[in-house]
Amino acid sequence: MLEIAVTGKPNVGKSSFFNSATLSQVEVASYPFTTIDANKAVAYVIAECPCTQLEITCNPQNSKCVEGRRMIPVELIDVAGLVPGAHEGRGLGNRFLDNLRQSRAFIHIIDASGSTDEEGRPVDAGSHDPLDDVEFLEYEIVMWLFSILKKNWNKLIRKYLSEKLDFSRIIHEQFSGIGISLEDIIEAKRAVPGEYFKWEDDDIKEFLGVLLRIAKPMIIVANKADLPHAEENIKRLKEKYENVIPASAESELALVKAAEVGLINYIPGESSFEVVEPEKLSDAQKNALNYIKEHVMDKYGSTGVQEALNNVIFELLDMLVVYPVEDEHKLCDGKGNVLPDAVLIKTNSKPRDLAFVIHTDIGESFMHAMDARSGRRVSSDYELKSGDIISIICR
Repeated sequence: MLEIAVTGKPNVGKSSFFNSATLSQVEVASYPFTTIDANKAVAYVIAECPCTQLEITCNPQNSKCVEGRRMIPVELIDVAGLVPGAHEGRGLGNRFLDNLRQSRAFIHIIDASGSTDEEGRPVDAGSHDPLDDVEFLEYEIVMWLFSILKKNWNKLIRKYLSEKLDFSRIIHEQFSGIGISLEDIIEAKRAVPGEYFKWEDDDIKEFLGVLLRIAKPMIIVANKADLPHAEENIKRLKEKYENVIPASAESELALVKAAEVGLINYIPGESSFEVVEPEKLSDAQKNALNYIKEHVMDKYGSTGVQEALNNVIFELLDMLVVYPVEDEHKLCDGKGNVLPDAVLIKTNSKPRDLAFVIHTDIGESFMHAMDARSGRRVSSDYELKSGDIISIICR
């Protein structure tokens, strides 16, 4: 299962985002280091399920289907807040950086209202510039990577020069266990001129910055978007950065909880909600829902939480959803489950790639694949499309 890290400085709403996305109940409080240990839970990204278009009833096994929306699980890790100097051990330091090792991407939660300083302490709204927080997090992670590489740098260079080894592979060995591929390293190297053995510290850091953006891309969630000063800050963030999602994690959490107890009808990611029985709502509940509608849903189109999750998977990591089946005629697995699994796979993947994602043995015995919608065999170089229903034929 894909692992995505929810990170940022303390007291910006990371745990509220995590709770609303996963329906977990981790502790939420207004002081730094509330989250001491990394919390993990399942969240869902949402794609259109073929069941609606095909007018069939699906029976999901590895996912859920809610009103034609396939909810596909990913793992979120709620990493405790980082502060400036974390790579040197400040705050709770490298312990939290280590929790980022296996994450494929980062959801960086920032306080768009500017009501928390660089350490995560509450300040007057608008008195802190949230743009400073974006660069700080990337710097801390780059410096953490730098500390790993730098301690052996001279030794690695000597090995490279004396043994004539591929230096990209040498670096890859240093980053084993951090989820950085050899291909990521080779791609990042193209952006930094000169030979490895001539690099100074600044060259190494530049390389690591590029590598981080390739290997573990980041989306910015501008949280507390409903508070004063947030709208202007969000505009400035969008002018400088590509992936910025306005959000109100507390609003999403309130809507999810209201839906759980039957007060409203609401599916995560939707632009509105429906009050089921208005007469059962207290005045406080009515006011809260009206506030969310006016200051969040009407202004931004959604609470931003589900949009952020979907953006990470489908845009940042460039993945799509494919539905593998055993019987291409009945669209089911061997037990008769219709459209049983929804598989996240990289864009431009081929049928054989899908076979290996399903299971190594299936990949190794792969012969060809069938498009279940058309009933036709697809070529080995066919690029899978989101929503494809594919049957893998093995030896």
